[in-house]
Amino acid sequence: MPSKTEKLLSLLNGQPVIPVLKIASVADAVPLARALARGGLPAIEITLRTADALEAIRRVAAEVEEAVVGAGTILDAQQFDEAARAGSKFIVSPGVTSQLLDAVKDSAVPLLPGAITPGEILAAREAGLRFLKFFPAEQSGGIASLKAFASPLADVKFCPTGGITAKNAPDYLSLPNVICVGGSWVAPDDLIKAGKWDEIEALAREASRLKK
Repeated sequence: MPSKTEKLLSLLNGQPVIPVLKIASVADAVPLARALARGGLPAIEITLRTADALEAIRRVAAEVEEAVVGAGTILDAQQFDEAARAGSKFIVSPGVTSQLLDAVKDSAVPLLPGAITPGEILAAREAGLRFLKFFPAEQSGGIASLKAFASPLADVKFCPTGGITAKNAPDYLSLPNVICVGGSWVAPDDLIKAGKWDEIEALAREASRLKK
């Protein structure tokens, strides 16, 4: 596999579930990252869906040595650069664009771009990417679509995200072309708001034990 794909896989290090996080208050970022890491999910994706997202990434990168923090919902090259400068170890985008592909060429930070159609997957593959986000998974054919891609696109692996739950995650992880899944169920908004880090740690521990 291309070197950036290998780098991304090494960062995730066999982790079956990547928590997809929306940080409403920057004060929650560090204790949340620590709880997830204690539960066995050190690699996390903080989405750029809130005003505090970049600062949350900065704090986790600086203060939580055991965490591998990535940035999600990256839509263009400017956001890619901002997230990388904030300390993101990997970048996640909902789709594939020429601007994002150009940005990753000049960066040491690997990209996990979303792709759901054969054309999008082939465009990413031509750019040297062999590990892609399948998003939105459930709304785009889910397991059936991924099974259909397994043979003609045998060298491409996926991280399905979107509609993934504790219930259906094992079915996705059983597919030969799925490396991991992304999900928010391990850190529900109500538990984050209440600061129930022990409960989040327990959910993370359960998720970390899911196997292919």
